[in-house]
Amino acid sequence: MTVRRPLKVLFYCNVLIVCLLLGYKAYLNIVLSDFAAEHTSQIEAIQARLQGRDSFSFAVVGNINNSIGIFERRIIPMLNASGVDFIISAGNAVSGGGEDKYRALHGTLSHLQMPYVLTFGAHEYQEFGSYRFYEHFGPHFFSFRAGSSHFIFLDSTGKTPWRWQILWLRDLLGQSDVRQTFVFTGQPLLHGEVPARLADEQDYLQPAAFREALLGLFAEHPVDAVFAANLPVFSEQRRGNTRFISSGGAGGLLLSDQASFHHYVQVSVSAQGVGVQLQRLNVGQHPLFKQLESLWFFIYSLFYVGYLNFILLVCGLTIAAIKLYTLAFVERDYYPNFDLDPSPWVEKPLRVVMFTNNYLPFIGGVPISIERLRQGLDAMGNAVLVIAPSYRDQPREEADVVRVPSVLAMGEKREFRLANIFLRRIGQAVRDFRPDLIHLHHPFWLGSLGLLLAHRLRVPAVFTYHTRLEHYAHFVPLPGMLFRNLISHALIKRFANKCDAVIVPTYSAEEYLRMIGVKQPVFVQPTGIDCQGFHEVTEEQVGRLRASLGIGEEQVLISVSRLSNEKNIDFLVDAIASLRGLTERPFLVLMIGDGHQRERLLRRIDELDLARHFRLLGAVAPEDMATYYRLGKLFLFASKSETQGMVLLEAMAAGLPVVAVRSSGIDDVIRQGYNGFKTPENIAQWCARVRLLLEDERLREDMSRHALLVAEEHSIEQFAAGVKEIYGTVMAASRAQPGARWR
Repeated sequence: MTVRRPLKVLFYCNVLIVCLLLGYKAYLNIVLSDFAAEHTSQIEAIQARLQGRDSFSFAVVGNINNSIGIFERRIIPMLNASGVDFIISAGNAVSGGGEDKYRALHGTLSHLQMPYVLTFGAHEYQEFGSYRFYEHFGPHFFSFRAGSSHFIFLDSTGKTPWRWQILWLRDLLGQSDVRQTFVFTGQPLLHGEVPARLADEQDYLQPAAFREALLGLFAEHPVDAVFAANLPVFSEQRRGNTRFISSGGAGGLLLSDQASFHHYVQVSVSAQGVGVQLQRLNVGQHPLFKQLESLWFFIYSLFYVGYLNFILLVCGLTIAAIKLYTLAFVERDYYPNFDLDPSPWVEKPLRVVMFTNNYLPFIGGVPISIERLRQGLDAMGNAVLVIAPSYRDQPREEADVVRVPSVLAMGEKREFRLANIFLRRIGQAVRDFRPDLIHLHHPFWLGSLGLLLAHRLRVPAVFTYHTRLEHYAHFVPLPGMLFRNLISHALIKRFANKCDAVIVPTYSAEEYLRMIGVKQPVFVQPTGIDCQGFHEVTEEQVGRLRASLGIGEEQVLISVSRLSNEKNIDFLVDAIASLRGLTERPFLVLMIGDGHQRERLLRRIDELDLARHFRLLGAVAPEDMATYYRLGKLFLFASKSETQGMVLLEAMAAGLPVVAVRSSGIDDVIRQGYNGFKTPENIAQWCARVRLLLEDERLREDMSRHALLVAEEHSIEQFAAGVKEIYGTVMAASRAQPGARWR
């Protein structure tokens, strides 16, 4: 703890610095006033200065590269004091064509006390910078006259076809009636005495045909000087009467030696001719630190926009170093804390509040699971308060349930309800109950309210992952693929990681949570069933129900499911249509459950002429379900959206072997060839297993006995005791962690 705390403080200080610097960059891009067509006003200012004058001077700078330390702080003061009338960038005034680089350059140039003009160079072109240069300054190639001189700027980047520029330049030079002509090419034309380590062929004007055409024009027409940048050197050569000058020392990467040093060029124009003077910048090299200084200039050149980028990178590296340190040197224990003793909380009564988005009398797996848990906890002496939506046919008096009015009901039968979570009385009821722990059964709406109250009351929050949300995309007013592939998983991950523990009914559900990134403790606890209720059903009750349904000698196959898209009922209907022609044994499938797909499924059953083999019974009261299960010989299931498939355990409690489509939840409950079969979503394979159990009486009886044994492992008493053990572990963990958010 003593090591981690200062590291944590340093980490967040660096994060704050990075955020401030990013905010400053946003300020430069958004808040500062815009600028456009700067060359228009700058050239007008130059022409006004030189009007009526035959003599003047200007400075040429190359490779400014957004330098603050060299260009802005060293060269600009020298230029302001030199008396030159204006300056010209020979190229690479920016380190890249990004908007922030152009804005930073504009800020730097605002320190000049004279006008300026920029050549469109290689760096100005980078990062889609050509349109920014055009918008902020002007065309990529252009010319202007001032005093007795002509200034011509070419595009060396390839943005403008070079043949078009040659045609334009030939016409321009042929009509010129000025005394001096200066051309700016961005990249050098002549291969001078430049060390190989500082230049390669691509640093010169491309293609070679462009260079040859320009040299031919300069030989035909009087051109006093051709200026270029792009190389980090000063170089001067002559061909005929034309000087070819490369100047790249205004701030970019240099070696600080005899070939590569900081400088600018001062050009004097008079009646006597053109004079060029190198202005070398004294960087104050010390012999003992020559190598260190060269290294510093190399490092500094990486941060062309000055110290801000340097600090930004340093902070980023510091954050990375801290994270790497914590990963490599701070000890972690990935195993559970086996020293936790839940017994003090297991042995004493707890006060538990449960939040759920659906509850009885709505019939579904989640409401039934919650009710069984509540009954089991009550039988153990615990106090449970359920926060649930209100329904039209709910019981009139419920001492342990707070019903919340709904603001919206969805589904054909309005089975899904959004409760009014903004009622103050919900929070008051929870506070008055004084819970030891809050149990959440949905990762949104009332579940989110329960999590908020758990944080405010500083009590642990436990979440049970009941439902595969991705299979309910048809209920959500969002693009189906977006919800299935991203939103549903992100919602569960975010919610589960905000809770103190997660309960899942199967190991496959636990594996899913780990795969999507849930870090909190996960406990596997299958939902319980009322095994005793199934044993109490008599043959007389089954006979009366069989007669009331008009069932003859057919073998009854049971399926229980809500009639909804995610339950894959269409597969079941198609499979039964196929099974009808594969076996001579008479059979009847009874589908128990209701839902918004009922009318469509009835029409489909009629279209396939399945009325003698497939019957939709609708909803059945929970207290009567045991008798309906006992009607059957085996249980059929096709849903792929279950986390456990509680109806499978109920069917086994009635002694029914199961044939189901393999999916999460199913895999953990059905033991292949022992208490049932699980197949791929393939009608032929599924029907083969159903037919086998229909026709092989001995196999079905063996599997029936095994199904009863598996069901006995999941009694309500064992279910409640297992959940109480989890509660105790979470409570013990909350006391064992100093500084935890709960007390």
